[in-house]
Amino acid sequence: MFFIETIELAGLGNRSYLAGGERTAVAVDPPRDVDQVLTAAARRGVRIAYVVETHVHNDYVSGGLELARLTGASYLVPGEARVRFAHTPVRDGDTVTVDAGARLTLRAMATPGHTPHHTSYVLQEDQAAVAVFTGGSLLIGTVGRPDLVEPRLTERLARAQHASAHRLAAELPDSTAVLPTHGFGSFCSSSQVAGGGTTIGRERTANDALTQDVDTFVAGLLANLDDIPAYYAHMGPANAAGPAAVDLTPPAMADPDEIAARLAAGEWVVDLRNRVAFAEGHVAGSFNFEAEGKLATHLAWMVPWGKPVTLLAESPGQLAEAQRELVRVGIDRPAAAATGGPADWLRPGETPASFPRATFADLAERHPGKGIVVLDVRRDSERAGGHVEGSVHIPVHLLHRRLDEVPDGQVWVHCAGGMRAAVAASLLDAAGRDVVAVDDTFEAAEKAGLTVRTV
Repeated sequence: MFFIETIELAGLGNRSYLAGGERTAVAVDPPRDVDQVLTAAARRGVRIAYVVETHVHNDYVSGGLELARLTGASYLVPGEARVRFAHTPVRDGDTVTVDAGARLTLRAMATPGHTPHHTSYVLQEDQAAVAVFTGGSLLIGTVGRPDLVEPRLTERLARAQHASAHRLAAELPDSTAVLPTHGFGSFCSSSQVAGGGTTIGRERTANDALTQDVDTFVAGLLANLDDIPAYYAHMGPANAAGPAAVDLTPPAMADPDEIAARLAAGEWVVDLRNRVAFAEGHVAGSFNFEAEGKLATHLAWMVPWGKPVTLLAESPGQLAEAQRELVRVGIDRPAAAATGGPADWLRPGETPASFPRATFADLAERHPGKGIVVLDVRRDSERAGGHVEGSVHIPVHLLHRRLDEVPDGQVWVHCAGGMRAAVAASLLDAAGRDVVAVDDTFEAAEKAGLTVRTV
């Protein structure tokens, strides 16, 4: 008998896996905070004998090196990957025994496309394939994007993705479970497709890489690629160098004077509370990134790399979870932190800043109107599906560098659901703009009477 345990990284839209028998196991694409992998292994009473990487990751810092160090496991990395740490290089066809008692083996299968060196791993029981860890190759209904390595390689890698998908489908039984790392909200996925699990047989009939000819597939894949989070540029080099161990101990606590001083120095002070609480009252100049709203992706995408970050949380638990999210993308230590609320973070005599929230129905009563600016902070691909007539478009991840492009007037800022609008509203509020955060779903815009255009 064997087991496969999934370790969800919902904030980044990824999954890691622990698979094994009664005594030993393999960890696949582990996250930076390896304690949860160790906990899963301890709960099952198994020793981690192997740690494997499907590729050098571009979207998060790997915990593979640290996990191998802590457990004594062999660290398997694709042989063509350029890394600067001790490891066991893996090449196509290499096989290792995961658990002898369970007759469980792992076979490497070269599947280039997401990266040139990408490798999938076939889990075999009695030499029969039962699952395949596909990393950023074959995903649920799609494939990993091919444009994260080098622009000149993108089309070549897109064609390689098509070939790799067909190799997987040709060599593995339809019943083989497909267990990707990306594709659950990750920007490493070439498109977002719903679904929790799949098989080779299901993908054979539903995945564009397996139902379209190579030219049609590549043209569609390249046409639909979305923006790349800015922090991705730092993840590959960090993983190739060998990430340092994680320090999740609480950061130094800041009093109101220190918070004010850090703001005055141009550092980022990030309020992790929900957007309703932030709009009602916050430290002037702070930015709102909800702890439950893909914190790591959006904060790491927007903050100037290396800029000191102070975290304001409503509780020690919220602070600890935010630290865990952020180390996964290389923001290792907050410069400082504070817990509580604005009353705890403001100096005597200071009052909280605030701004109003509204719906699209509220906006429809004012727009178009003199002095009203509608700012759409969704991504280009979202706006292409429809936008409010007369709105200005600046994606939220670019707004902090383009604030001077927002026209004069009261700014009503919206996104698709409210969370990114809150981030944008906090940036505008910190810059001294008169802002209203539209906390509503975009589907409500046309129903409210606003004119929505698709061109």
